[in-house]
Amino acid sequence: MSNDTKKSAYKVIAQNRKARHNYHIEEEFEAGIVLTGSEVKSLRAGESNINDSYAEVKDGEMFLINSYIKEYEQANRFNHSARRVRKLLLHRKEINKMMAAVQRKGMTIVTLKLYFNDQNRCKVLLGLARGKKLHDKRASDKEKDWKRQQQRLLKNSVS
Repeated sequence: MSNDTKKSAYKVIAQNRKARHNYHIEEEFEAGIVLTGSEVKSLRAGESNINDSYAEVKDGEMFLINSYIKEYEQANRFNHSARRVRKLLLHRKEINKMMAAVQRKGMTIVTLKLYFNDQNRCKVLLGLARGKKLHDKRASDKEKDWKRQQQRLLKNSVS
């Protein structure tokens, strides 16, 4: 099989769709995440939610806060806490860059996506974001509606 015909094993587990509506995403970072066995099993079943989660720097390390991974039924006494704080794996330069942006520019680090990559490793896509004002949200909604309208007009003119 050549590289062109290989199918990507990239599998999205959870997505934070509201993040792009509520924030201007300045930059994206891919981070590894430290998980227990029962958490991985639960993620493979698709039992997670990252809508209210965010990342924070404590003592020079990055942590994922308020993410929900459902307890795995068969793990019994070896189970995990559903909303525990999970460590994220990033390069030191990336952590310092994000920490500086949060402290100086008043930005926040939101989770955009939780997925398994091609090597079957669980990854988190983080976004360095600035909050949108109400008028920004209205403008982006208006632009999205206009794009949708254009697509409809193009589709109708072709038919």
